[in-house]
Amino acid sequence: MNISEWIGDNEEALRVMTENYIQNARVAIPAIVVQFDSQKQTVSVQPAIKDTLQGKSTALPELSDVPVQFPRAGGYSLTFPVKAGDECLLVFSDMCIDSWWQLGEVQNQAEKRRHDLSDACAILGITSVPKALKNICMEGVQLRNDSGTDYIQLSEQGILLKSKNIRIEGNTTINGSYIGTDGKSTIKGNVEITENAVIGGISFINHIHNGVVSGHDNTKTPI
Repeated sequence: MNISEWIGDNEEALRVMTENYIQNARVAIPAIVVQFDSQKQTVSVQPAIKDTLQGKSTALPELSDVPVQFPRAGGYSLTFPVKAGDECLLVFSDMCIDSWWQLGEVQNQAEKRRHDLSDACAILGITSVPKALKNICMEGVQLRNDSGTDYIQLSEQGILLKSKNIRIEGNTTINGSYIGTDGKSTIKGNVEITENAVIGGISFINHIHNGVVSGHDNTKTPI
């Protein structure tokens, strides 16, 4: 019997096997965060799309201890205060990730499984239309809050930092002129400005004081 004849005789069985495999093999699906564990950097999530099982629309089970992907490399990382209700994309591994997740490095598979619900990783950031960000910056890169009231922007025009309050901890060196902020700035540490500082529209180097009587003595320290 050739392969064509074999497939013909077993076409229905192959169709059922293929459908069963596709039904159970997971690849990727959007989900909603239920709870975040900041110590383990894992989430409990509810898959956001229902499956169809035996002709009925059925919600997939809540998944727990799903590792979260924060952008991270070279000793640096970008973290987020993940909260319930945040949206994410679940990606299901080709193989069981249990041993790797618990021990790191290269490990043997704890179980033989493929594209299983148990082997999900959560990629934060994907969003549905109702939660889409408003007023996306089209001039450069921003690190911002969702409302867009606070952000750091990098573009060809330079770096823009916008916030109600700005706090800098540590010594600060500014090479160039410094323009005072429109809000409140708190700096803990020494500040070295190599050129002029303009604060409230007044030049630090070129400003003068009215009503001063010239003399030979130096002024006291600021009060």
